[in-house]
Amino acid sequence: MDFYEELARSEMNFWYIKQKKKPSFINRLSKGTQRRINNLIPERIHKIITYAIEKMVKGVLFGTTYITPSILKEKSLWVKEQLVDEKIKFYRNTASAEGAITGAGGILMGFADFPAFLAIKIKLLFEIAATYGYDIKNYRERLFILYIFKLAFASQKSRNETIQIIASWDSYSEQLPQEIESFDWRNFQLEYRDYLDLVKLAQLIPIIGAGVGAIANYQLVKLLGKTAKNCYRMRIFKEMELLK
Repeated sequence: MDFYEELARSEMNFWYIKQKKKPSFINRLSKGTQRRINNLIPERIHKIITYAIEKMVKGVLFGTTYITPSILKEKSLWVKEQLVDEKIKFYRNTASAEGAITGAGGILMGFADFPAFLAIKIKLLFEIAATYGYDIKNYRERLFILYIFKLAFASQKSRNETIQIIASWDSYSEQLPQEIESFDWRNFQLEYRDYLDLVKLAQLIPIIGAGVGAIANYQLVKLLGKTAKNCYRMRIFKEMELLK
């Protein structure tokens, strides 16, 4: 293991410890508030939202398969992560510009931000997966992307559960059924929506919407990129250990 790999492993271990921390009082309070709000929403509305998010995510996941770059192999971790950082920067700036434009457009444009921003984030994860050498045409690799997404945008309690799945992905993925229909879309959309609700609602406010949209999208893509890097690092270092 070279110096860069040692450094990356140290960063990953520190990140991993942070993912496993117990939910704070604020985390529990905000999650409880969101849960009470969700309980007030009719079940029919939940089903509509779940269905919409499921179809939207599936459309992005399967629709962009054919424009994903070739898998990068036989390169050092340093080279791969230089490319990954460039991709995160590009999509972070793209998302920031998109957020500013839709935020400046008021409520209707603000609603249009949701599918556009989602597509940007999923496409970034496709690019990162390919750069690290993983084939997202594989159904299980696409599910791994959804778990990365969930890890980045979830409550601390859910993050504690999801990081365990990420950490044991090889054994966990072997038990997965063959169809993506088995994924818990209801929980996915609730976690994702709860995480983004307040900041994205502020984007709909006239005058300040553009600034909020630009900053929010910038920070959220930055968070997603960091999460993805460390998730793939975990898999790479485990694979390196198995080869010893």
